[in-house]
Amino acid sequence: MNTHILNAPGELFLGSDAATALAQGARRFSSAAKAVRFAMEQAAPVSLRGALLRIGGQTLGPEQIRSLHRQMEHIGQARRTRQ
Repeated sequence: MNTHILNAPGELFLGSDAATALAQGARRFSSAAKAVRFAMEQAAPVSLRGALLRIGGQTLGPEQIRSLHRQMEHIGQARRTRQ
């Protein structure tokens, strides 16, 4: 896992599709790890469909956010989510 990515500030866009997520604007987090945990553990599941996470010049989509969360679960940095 790229821990430098998780420690960097992140902007999280949530929505039922990417266009809606971008239109609603970003929630800013002091770390991408906090943004990933919020998206997977607190946000409505439907809002993850169009989720985008911007970290510096990189943009991650819903599957990449889920993958990061699984990796964080593995090292005890995130709660297990329901399947």
